[in-house]
Amino acid sequence: MPFSRCCGTTEEEQSSRSRSSSSSMDDCIFCLISNGEDEYTELNDDMVCFRDIYPAAPHHFLVIPRKHIKSCSSLTKKDAPLVQQMADMGRAALQDQGCLQMIGFHQPPYISVDHLHLHVLAPASRIDDDMLYKFIRRTNRFISVSVVLAAIKKGEKIISC
Repeated sequence: MPFSRCCGTTEEEQSSRSRSSSSSMDDCIFCLISNGEDEYTELNDDMVCFRDIYPAAPHHFLVIPRKHIKSCSSLTKKDAPLVQQMADMGRAALQDQGCLQMIGFHQPPYISVDHLHLHVLAPASRIDDDMLYKFIRRTNRFISVSVVLAAIKKGEKIISC
């Protein structure tokens, strides 16, 4: 299946498979959280911020859009404002920590939930050794929010094979 993520599909085909026309998907745990069916730290009309249930650092939050978007590979140019707002909400959750943060997305096939989620971790120097491999920047596994924003603002797709 990873091959089909990268090759042989049009943007329209990817978009129709990656997005739901409704604001919720019954089998998506993050959609349930975004609809208020679990504890959250902050929410607004477009997104929700909550603590990761398997924290890799002392402060580890996830920011998700309330609308179901499958992954960072599904993002388009028009999603740039949403991604920026997600980053802003994540930084706000860590504003009192005063330490180096790590903010970014896992890329398919290295995602645990098929719903776009931004990882916000602090301090970056205290990421658990057993989980550090998941957050190495400039790899196919983890991509910083600034790299995602730069790419989608240029109309480029985030593709991982």
